[in-house]
Amino acid sequence: MNTHSQDFNKPLRFITLISILLLIISGSIYAQKQWTLEECINHALEHNIRIKQSVLEVESGEINLLESKLNMLPSLNAGASHSFGWGRSVDMATYQYVDQQTQQSYFNMSSEFTLFSGLQKHNTMKQRRADYMASKYNADKMRNDISLTVAGYYLQILFSQELLNNVRNQLDVTQQQIARTQRLVEAGTLPRGSLLEIQAQGASEEVNVVNAENQLNLAYLDLLQLLELPASTEFDIDVPELSVKESPQLLPVQTIYNTALDVMPEIKSAEYNVLSSEHALAVAKGARLPSLGMSAAIGTNYSDQIRLSNNPLDPAFNEIKTFENQWKDNRSTTLSIRLNIPIFNGYQISSYVNRSKLGLMNADYNLELTRNNLRKDVETAFADAVAAYAAFNARQKSLNSLQEAFKYTEERFNVGMVNAIDYNVGKNQLSRAESDLLSGKYDYIFKLKVLDFYLGRSLTLADMQDFMED
Repeated sequence: MNTHSQDFNKPLRFITLISILLLIISGSIYAQKQWTLEECINHALEHNIRIKQSVLEVESGEINLLESKLNMLPSLNAGASHSFGWGRSVDMATYQYVDQQTQQSYFNMSSEFTLFSGLQKHNTMKQRRADYMASKYNADKMRNDISLTVAGYYLQILFSQELLNNVRNQLDVTQQQIARTQRLVEAGTLPRGSLLEIQAQGASEEVNVVNAENQLNLAYLDLLQLLELPASTEFDIDVPELSVKESPQLLPVQTIYNTALDVMPEIKSAEYNVLSSEHALAVAKGARLPSLGMSAAIGTNYSDQIRLSNNPLDPAFNEIKTFENQWKDNRSTTLSIRLNIPIFNGYQISSYVNRSKLGLMNADYNLELTRNNLRKDVETAFADAVAAYAAFNARQKSLNSLQEAFKYTEERFNVGMVNAIDYNVGKNQLSRAESDLLSGKYDYIFKLKVLDFYLGRSLTLADMQDFMED
């Protein structure tokens, strides 16, 4: 019996073990997930609060547009009331005052329709449509701004990671040199002062490692906050191997600007704001014209004072007319047409028109200013990209020279021909040059991404193969 029980438990334990291993593996895979730039941007576009607020503004504009459309239709309203009275009141049958309890009910339905009002409702609908389109392009601009910020933070992490690797490598070299110098000091080949100098250099580089680690952590924190993720989130990014290959063939500035005029949402938003101001002026001018409207109403009422007969001598005088009969007999229908001609309104309409003219002028200026700012941004981005590449090349040449110089200094230091101070100076110069080159590389990459942004291209590092090599 025990043998059979053990045989039965073996496959059960095996299945349990496999399940646990699968859970561990799946958890490990999830924890090791690396976010690409595209995934970070898509997550930010979906979860960033400022983008959600811009979507609410679009929805509000859509509601305003629908309201303006429905406002062109006739209105329809219905009402009912029932009242109780005590004491002195008017007898509805004899229209004389009586002193007794009364009950009365009223029912009505009315409708109003504007036949003409200077096309104000029509122009208001056009204005609301322009406002709605402007809000949509404002939301697109917010998405663009967030995407560009995410790309900047992403590249900052890549830079911080490479910087951390460099300072760690520098520390490893220094620690090896410390061990070698200590052996030479113990052998009497070098003075103890050389060991102390190189140990001080090692301590300084340990601080550099700590600072680089903190800079990387802060770079991750900036991106996490932008993605609306808590700082405790297990998060890592994909690290592509990017190195500058050669200068890209950049499009002319005017070509980039002309393309940006067609794709940048802030231009479209400013254009729709001008259109909205034009319709607002038309609405204001429409207030100077006569307005023509009509209304219709139908109603009935019931009162417990209305009797079957108005003659007090008639026995039917004491009987109240039924609700059904009063509903039919007391009905009334009205149809009216109204005409309003504005003559003098304390300068209100003229002020309305003049303010609308100023609003249109301001919208035109804003459009011109937006175009000018876009031109300046494109020109600046182009100049920055060219300068960033030139600076990168200069830093590369400087690094190459310093590497050769430090190699020579290190060889002389190893044979005691150079003291530790000169060795540390050369090593610090090399370290700064490596950091400067890293900064220049990612600055150049970001400048290229900014130009892609103005050309309406997606922000991705996958297409960097045109300008980079693995």
